[in-house]
Amino acid sequence: MPSYWLMKSEPDECSIDDLARLPNQTVPWTGVRNYQARNFMRDAMRVGDGVLFYHSSCAQPGIAGLAEVASAPYPDPTQFDPASRYHDPKAAPEAPRWWLVDVRLVRKTRLLCLKEMRERPELADLLVLKPANRLSITPVTPDQWRRVLTALESIA
Repeated sequence: MPSYWLMKSEPDECSIDDLARLPNQTVPWTGVRNYQARNFMRDAMRVGDGVLFYHSSCAQPGIAGLAEVASAPYPDPTQFDPASRYHDPKAAPEAPRWWLVDVRLVRKTRLLCLKEMRERPELADLLVLKPANRLSITPVTPDQWRRVLTALESIA
């Protein structure tokens, strides 16, 4: 049985449209530097899990599409690259600290913006809507997943 996740991406780094243009419409989810989010990728995510692709840190944040986990976890190569803004001098190839999964586009959706999400009582229990929640990856229950899909199909 698949699990479900909400994964935040800043559109100026990788938007849903950028993902659609990539080879195989797949991107490695690099740059996560929060241990809890890393642990979700390393320990809990499985190929085929559903992903709510969320645009963050932008003029209109919200869910912009559906994706899926497309790989097993593997070390994030940016941690070893001194030229990367995600470089971690404490990481070594024989002892990586940061892991990632590849994410593949399923389909672009209408934008279910943060404002609309907050106005929908059926979505109130999503972790992304909780005060002080800044995690870039959060779990989504199967029931929450179904409610988000229903909201995406409705006209805003």
